[in-house]
Amino acid sequence: MRELLKYLKEYRRESILAPLFKMLEATFELFIPLVVKQIIDVGIGRGDSGYILRMGGLLVLLGVVGLAASLTAQYFAAKAAVGFSTSLRNDLFAHINRLSYAEIDRVGTSTLITRMTSDVNQVQTGLNLFLRLFLRSPFIVFGAMIMAFTVDVKSALIFVVVIPLLSVVVFGIMLITMPLYKKVQRQLDRVLLTTKENLEGVRVIRAFNRQEDEMERFDRENSELVGMQVFVGKISALMNPVTYVIINGGIIFLVWTAGKQVDMGIITQGAVVALVNYMSQILVELIKLANLIINISKALACAGRVQKVFEEKTSIGEKDGARVPETVSAAAGSGETVPYKVEFRDVDFCYSGSKEPSLSAVSLKIRPGQTVGVIGGTGSGKTTLVNLIPRFYDAFRGAVLVDGQDVREWPVKALRARIGVVPQRAVLFAGTLRENMKWGRKDATDEEIYRALDIAQAREFVDGKGEGLDLFITQEGKNLSGGQRQRLTIARALVRRPEILIMDDSASALDFATDARLRRAIKEETGDMTVFLVSQRAATVRNSDVIVVLDDGQVAGVGTHRELLDSCEVYREICLSQLSPEEVQ
Repeated sequence: MRELLKYLKEYRRESILAPLFKMLEATFELFIPLVVKQIIDVGIGRGDSGYILRMGGLLVLLGVVGLAASLTAQYFAAKAAVGFSTSLRNDLFAHINRLSYAEIDRVGTSTLITRMTSDVNQVQTGLNLFLRLFLRSPFIVFGAMIMAFTVDVKSALIFVVVIPLLSVVVFGIMLITMPLYKKVQRQLDRVLLTTKENLEGVRVIRAFNRQEDEMERFDRENSELVGMQVFVGKISALMNPVTYVIINGGIIFLVWTAGKQVDMGIITQGAVVALVNYMSQILVELIKLANLIINISKALACAGRVQKVFEEKTSIGEKDGARVPETVSAAAGSGETVPYKVEFRDVDFCYSGSKEPSLSAVSLKIRPGQTVGVIGGTGSGKTTLVNLIPRFYDAFRGAVLVDGQDVREWPVKALRARIGVVPQRAVLFAGTLRENMKWGRKDATDEEIYRALDIAQAREFVDGKGEGLDLFITQEGKNLSGGQRQRLTIARALVRRPEILIMDDSASALDFATDARLRRAIKEETGDMTVFLVSQRAATVRNSDVIVVLDDGQVAGVGTHRELLDSCEVYREICLSQLSPEEVQ
């Protein structure tokens, strides 16, 4: 929590005024038993109705002023807590967006969602309660004890015994429950993960008729969460009865002790009532303090979890002095040797937690304007290979170069601005078609968007919808077919006019005729763009300038279709399994 307090800097005034106004309210509250004492001893004792009315008016005034102070404190506390959580959530979201694929894979999306929502809300609630009650409750507890000594020293000694006993109970339960609440939050992550997997994989679950199994799995995870919550709830629930027993025992002993003193004429009846009121105030405030500590325990546990996300440092850091190298055209115009557009130099890569490398000793040289087909079996490392180009991951060994410069020497933003990526999973966002296309380039004109749609073979179905670029797309493009979504994601990448276009198995939902027209249009319309076509279809990559065959993370062959048929057994097997003998040739 300490590291997160920097977000309160903008709300220092509110963070100071909120507890001050609460203490002002508490001060007025501490005077109430003394006023009641005077009403009993003087007003009722002497039968002075005027005095009773005057003191009654004073009680009302103390209540009104205390209420005003309480409302003011609540305003400042809420402003500080909401402002704190807003700044925290904004920075957390920005930090998550700066993490590389490696950190997001390791932490998990369900965990990050929990941190952004449930955990931040819990921290906000804890901070609000802290500003309002953490100083007020101890102030009243010790203030009531001091005021009791002003009434009667002997009777007030009971307070000296009761308050430490209550403190032991309160803080003892707090120390026990804090680690338990952390376990509850971890189990909540598991429940959210199960929910996320079920919602995202609902079609697969129903296709395999696994609804009952998934309901049982969710019930198991949820029951474990409930069990943990009930267990920690039982421990927390001990606080109220134990504190009530201690306080009521104190009140009984107080009345018995003070009653004997009244009989002896040492103190008045009003003094006894005042002492009982102070003891009751202590009871109420300690119950509030107990509940406050429970909430703060939860908030501290959640704050620690949020802090751990901030402690996740991206592995895709930017080096000091990172620069954009000369472009290929500038180098060519100056008479210098044109560098390879993309080059892999003895690259190894292994995913976090994996024992086997995904890529081993990969070396490739791709010239500007070439179309590169990347083919191989499932798990051969095709996607991993192209993900190293825009630096979604960093190579463990070796180097990936773009325009002759190691991608780790590039400014990340400048590097990715030159690359258009069409991922395996076609993801669109809720909004109009125009808004989705402008993800590629914010200042793209309608003409440029339509040109990209033409190349991506998406213009026909877009025109058929009758809404043009104002066509509304629902979340994740659920109102479109798989093939339509894929074509739109290709168009979105083309709108960017990238120097390097990566299509990661992005035409798998297209029929062969549409796929062929798409590849032909990209070849004809993209000019000197370097294109990577990742696919498991031999027909998709066969006409590429260069075909890279991957097998178990290693390069099995590099060359043209004809060359690889003669030299690469892996490629030949793929072609023979997918194409007829006439098509292979």
